[in-house]
Amino acid sequence: MDLQRIKQLLIAKFGASCIVDEELSGLQPALLIHKDFILGVCQELRDHNETWFDFLSCISAVDYGVTEGFGVVYHLASIPYRTQLTLKVMLENHREEQVLPWVDSVSSVWRTADWHEREAFDLMGIFFKNHPDLRRILLPDDWKGYPLRKDYKDAEEYHGIPIN
Repeated sequence: MDLQRIKQLLIAKFGASCIVDEELSGLQPALLIHKDFILGVCQELRDHNETWFDFLSCISAVDYGVTEGFGVVYHLASIPYRTQLTLKVMLENHREEQVLPWVDSVSSVWRTADWHEREAFDLMGIFFKNHPDLRRILLPDDWKGYPLRKDYKDAEEYHGIPIN
């Protein structure tokens, strides 16, 4: 299935405002989805008989910089149809730890999203609303900050043990 047909299906179901933009350059085209629609879009792409994206291979969090904000990238595959699709969501540029950028969890659509979202939370500070168990997965529970952010300052010590 081509990208234009996928766009038609999504616009017919959710309206034109669900797709913010598209990226056609690069190795794999991507649809930029408005964050309010990501959960519904993912459910539709998994369940629709023309798309059947039954496999979520990866979720990546991206820090585009202090002026640009954050993004979440979803890599989908349809094993029966042998197709792939990339979805992207742009998030607000919240940099303080008390107010994290957020998007709905898609772990109810694909169970594999559970750990991918936890990793994005742990290392980039993206909050996934309605995630069943959103907590750190790689770092200690009391770690301060999000190490993959571009503005992260390396800790000098952890519990009195020098790090650098």
